[in-house]
Amino acid sequence: MPPTSDNPPDLADFIDRFTQAACAGPGRRLAEFFTDDGVYHDGFYGAFCGRAAIAAMIDDHFHAHSENLDWTYKDVCEGNGLAYGTYRFHYDSLLPKVHGTRITMEGMGRFRFRGGLIADYTEVFDVGIGLAQLGFPAERIARSLQKRAAKVMNGPIL
Repeated sequence: MPPTSDNPPDLADFIDRFTQAACAGPGRRLAEFFTDDGVYHDGFYGAFCGRAAIAAMIDDHFHAHSENLDWTYKDVCEGNGLAYGTYRFHYDSLLPKVHGTRITMEGMGRFRFRGGLIADYTEVFDVGIGLAQLGFPAERIARSLQKRAAKVMNGPIL
């Protein structure tokens, strides 16, 4: 299906540049892929609205807690201002208890476009797998997943 006027003309290239910007930093590079009021819904850190907040998330969370990031999308489908794809994301943790540990997660991302830029990005992955690799105790992982389950049961559909 050809891209709509809201989708970038070359989606594969757009997503490659998007993931490279997130992995390389600084955050302002990634923020440029979003509309002024764009939202990035991160599976660990929550929602960040606006380019300044998205840039700060990349700088203050992604790059403050990890290094050697690698993010690859595949099986991307698009249409009507939307794109979905599966991804694998790797990084080396900078957290003290697991410093240097290679973390790997797989998930799916949804892009909502407006005028060729991202108006809303949401990712879905198994947070428990990430927390387990980061050495979180089982009780803390269970509490985190219970909170997330309550949001799924009581919140709006993504």
